[in-house]
Amino acid sequence: MGYKVVVAGATGNVGREMLNILAERQFPVDEIAALASRRSLGTEVSFGDKTLTTKDIEGFDFSGYDIALFAIGSDATKKYAPSAAAQGCVVIDNSSLYRYDPEIPLVVPEVNPEAVDNYKNKNIIANPNCSTAQMVVALKPLHDRAKIKRVVVSTYQSVSGSGKEAIDELWNQTKGMYVPGQEVEPKVYPKQIAFNVIPHIDVFLDDGSTKEEWKMVAETKKIVDPAIKLTATCVRVPVFVGHSEAINIEFEEFLDEDEARDILREAPGIMVVDKREPGGYVTPVECVGEFATYISRIRQDSTIENGINLWCVSDNLRKGAALNAVQIAETLGKRCLKKG
Repeated sequence: MGYKVVVAGATGNVGREMLNILAERQFPVDEIAALASRRSLGTEVSFGDKTLTTKDIEGFDFSGYDIALFAIGSDATKKYAPSAAAQGCVVIDNSSLYRYDPEIPLVVPEVNPEAVDNYKNKNIIANPNCSTAQMVVALKPLHDRAKIKRVVVSTYQSVSGSGKEAIDELWNQTKGMYVPGQEVEPKVYPKQIAFNVIPHIDVFLDDGSTKEEWKMVAETKKIVDPAIKLTATCVRVPVFVGHSEAINIEFEEFLDEDEARDILREAPGIMVVDKREPGGYVTPVECVGEFATYISRIRQDSTIENGINLWCVSDNLRKGAALNAVQIAETLGKRCLKKG
């Protein structure tokens, strides 16, 4: 017997990816419901070789369903998730709403699968921020070996992290640069994104950091180890899909770059592509549609006592969102619900 599954926000970028990945990974689904807001009601979406017609999330009866994957943003999640959870359906939420609630587990299955067991607190599990998810997959196996003291990360985040309107803005701005009279003014972003980089993701906080940067700090501490010190600079770049990160790690003890490379090769969810030659590394274009988090450019940092640098790339719509949510569902099923 399989699971009765709901995908809420099924017409969005992440919701569609959730449906794709459930089908690709052959998640044991007995019944599936695709939900959307009233304005998208009746839109057809694909689930493997099936076509689903979206249902209205307003008033939807979640009772009898086992798992609901939410990709509808914090405001809508705040409205619908408690109701679904109260009806006995375990909510796996992709928004930021519940990530910092101490009673709600924040899970990356390759890193802290045991945290799933705490879903019973509120029948809700939180999915981390896209930039955090891929980074902690790389940090955890190294932390287990040499204990991380401090991380300095600079991100290069694709526009798909801001949704379909941002993808359209990059596309139209890029075309408009070459066609006089068709220039496109920034709407999604505060400055032009085409042929540009913007060191600003989410709102600014009082200390000068942005909320995206704060999220990486808070989530890494919750998922991996509260003792890790982390500082981040998050940057939006003119890439459609795929987040990249330059990560500098300081350990409590020495870790040789060759051993670090071997550890990462054996770690779950990671593919190491690290040849010291032109093209011997992974870029965002190559990671699109892939499940893995790719690690390249592993090297010693000679400016600190116990330092390693690396380059981390992943499909943000997959590992950064939809894939991680489905992996949480898989982990929940194996550890707790035990169907399928």
